[in-house]
Amino acid sequence: MSSIIEWILHVDRHLAELMEAIGPGWLYLVLAAIIFCETGLVVMPFLPGDSLLFAVGALCAIDNSPLQIWVMIPLLCVAAIAGDAVNYWIGNYIGPRVFKSDTSRWFNKAHLLRAQAFYDRYGAKAIVLARFVPIVRTFAPFVAGIGKMNFFRFWFYNIVGGVIWVTVFLVAGYWMGRWEIVQKNFFLVTIGIIIVSILPVAWEWYQARRESKQPRN
Repeated sequence: MSSIIEWILHVDRHLAELMEAIGPGWLYLVLAAIIFCETGLVVMPFLPGDSLLFAVGALCAIDNSPLQIWVMIPLLCVAAIAGDAVNYWIGNYIGPRVFKSDTSRWFNKAHLLRAQAFYDRYGAKAIVLARFVPIVRTFAPFVAGIGKMNFFRFWFYNIVGGVIWVTVFLVAGYWMGRWEIVQKNFFLVTIGIIIVSILPVAWEWYQARRESKQPRN
């Protein structure tokens, strides 16, 4: 787990090293696989999402970069949309039966309940909003599948959320990645993205704690 955290915090450096090792063609496929797994497999909520997309956008902005932003955007949009679709069907068929443990690293019921609360609060829009919330992003389509959300309604929000999420972070990285201050302080930028991303989760936790302490009539 420590190696994953280190990879996330220095994602810009590791991406450049990975491209050097396997070439840009294979890197396209690896990045698509990571985005697909992070959104499509409930056992992999720890994979990088927001920070990875931002770093990829910044890598595309480097002069003479072999990576093209206009190839990356549709490719990763498809990966994100396909990931949520697979996650929906996993939830639809498997349901909450595998999430019975409060301590399991891979099938932790707390993650499922957190996503359920987020989904209950925002309804179908949660499929879009959850894209910007780590961990919840991975579990929201799973919960939608468990709740038997109308498939066509889910697909609408899935496509909208996937396109917005991928495009926003890739374009932001592509634009800001040209700034010298960002290039020299990418570690701090990554930390900032992570902090901003977890604020909605922290707020939901605070609201739940406050409501639980209020006396009931």
